[in-house]
Amino acid sequence: MSALEKSMHLGRLPSRPPLPGSGGSQSGAKMRMGPGRKRDFSPVPWSQYFESMEDVEVENETGKDTFRVYKSGSEGPVLLLLHGGGHSALSWAVFTAAIISRVQCRIVALDLRSHGETKVKNPEDLSAETMAKDVGNVVEAMYGDLPPPIMLIGHSMGGAIAVHTASSNLVPSLLGLCMIDVVEGTAMDALNSMQNFLRGRPKTFKSLENAIEWSVKSGQIRNLESARVSMVGQVKQCEGITSPEGSKSIVEGIIEEEEEDEEGSESISKRKKEDDMETKKDHPYTWRIELAKTEKYWDGWFRGLSNLFLSCPIPKLLLLAGVDRLDKDLTIGQMQGKFQMQVLPQCGHAVHEDAPDKVSLVFNDCKRTTVRITLDVTEDKSLSLSLHCLQQLLWSLCRCNSTSSPTSPWQLLMVAEAVATFLIRHRFAEPIGGFQCVFPGC
Repeated sequence: MSALEKSMHLGRLPSRPPLPGSGGSQSGAKMRMGPGRKRDFSPVPWSQYFESMEDVEVENETGKDTFRVYKSGSEGPVLLLLHGGGHSALSWAVFTAAIISRVQCRIVALDLRSHGETKVKNPEDLSAETMAKDVGNVVEAMYGDLPPPIMLIGHSMGGAIAVHTASSNLVPSLLGLCMIDVVEGTAMDALNSMQNFLRGRPKTFKSLENAIEWSVKSGQIRNLESARVSMVGQVKQCEGITSPEGSKSIVEGIIEEEEEDEEGSESISKRKKEDDMETKKDHPYTWRIELAKTEKYWDGWFRGLSNLFLSCPIPKLLLLAGVDRLDKDLTIGQMQGKFQMQVLPQCGHAVHEDAPDKVSLVFNDCKRTTVRITLDVTEDKSLSLSLHCLQQLLWSLCRCNSTSSPTSPWQLLMVAEAVATFLIRHRFAEPIGGFQCVFPGC
């Protein structure tokens, strides 16, 4: 069984018991919260983490598509964030707040097609080629012919799409590429059990609070703060369900129509539809996208991904939740110094949500060498970048060691600090509020 398969099965288990020495017979968290205090699973709006929201219109051969983006920051390079399958741009909310407070950069978190609030003419087409073109089209629609320096950061499926986008040269000003917990070998191995994993999830939820509670207690998202904002982008109200009264009228309408059918099938069909509507009335929230129906695209997302990643002629970073996730090609590439890798222990698959601070510290945890990157705008206004120095700095990250620590809200900031250090030491951006690029593992 691969590591990714193990993580999926382990994610369905109850939370781990407290570690010895964490505060006697009670966990530290319980001692701080006090007896009988309940955790808050209420949803939190996106505006607490992002500065603005925009619907970007893109013209293509199928018509006009509208892509939802969430933005923060006004100066510095753009970090273009691509979420994983079934998630949304809101999964980057806590990471955004952490990174934007440490370094001058611009955040653009994109809802990919069929996810979040993005609306496209052909939502069934989730091929890697189509989604990579979407990313390029959104960049062109937002910035025109002279886009700012952009770093692509993608988690899981989003990491695969980031690689396909970079490999196809769809973002001309691309300065760096980061994949979070996605490796071809382990991903392909896990596809065999993915349908079983999806069938094990609840199909509906009684409320947003119920969905958030499930995501945390099942281990899908280990950080409550992130779950409270990101689950809003993963679920939606069932179609046709607005209130209990509305549900009742819909059921009655279905019954009246069924009276015209043959008596033999009437009662069975009627009961089935009544049961479906009652389920929706009691559980009015369901998943925004049915991932099980996207199976035909899974192979195209991940097959050949390692070689594509290694062949991209830009500085590259791979963040993993466990070192056992590396496949053969990436192991050889890492030993040859072709990309920077950082392992973030005791995180789940949603690394950037479970430990945003830790991801930031990875970028933070680089060599103390200060490298100046020169950006030149040529006469034809195309952006050229001296990549060699940047690549050397990325490679130096491989020599850093991370320390193991329990998954907790403060770890989320570590993800942002890693990215912040990367940007500061490459002179892509300036620090804010006296932020210091220090990582204890160096």
